[in-house]
Amino acid sequence: MPKTPKPNANRRPPVPADGHGDVEDWMRRRVMPDLNPLVKRLDELIRETLPGLQYAIKWGKVYYGLPNLGWIIELAAYDVSVNVVFLSGTDFENPPPLGEGRSRYVKLKSPGEAEALEIRQWIEQAGRMPGWK
Repeated sequence: MPKTPKPNANRRPPVPADGHGDVEDWMRRRVMPDLNPLVKRLDELIRETLPGLQYAIKWGKVYYGLPNLGWIIELAAYDVSVNVVFLSGTDFENPPPLGEGRSRYVKLKSPGEAEALEIRQWIEQAGRMPGWK
């Protein structure tokens, strides 16, 4: 019988890191070289769009949060793609197409895909929605 994954509600949220250095270290150590430009661009875009971010690394993923909203975006880098997960994505005007529960995500494979207008709009909306606390 396969295991059913536990929803985030049953897990403890990440503990904020001291700064962005942990994210940079994660990019160097955990991200496949071919995806590094994409992850760096997504990180820049998130930081440009949402001032005052907190960062965390947990379960091999990067979390971006705001003190008053909780964790709002998760980046998960795999072998050939990066998932940008919006932890309150169901509340967006035009939610990302993938996911279940309250989270929605988009799967990206190239830095050019990070420049899509929807990505910036989803990041902006994430900065206004309560996340995972």
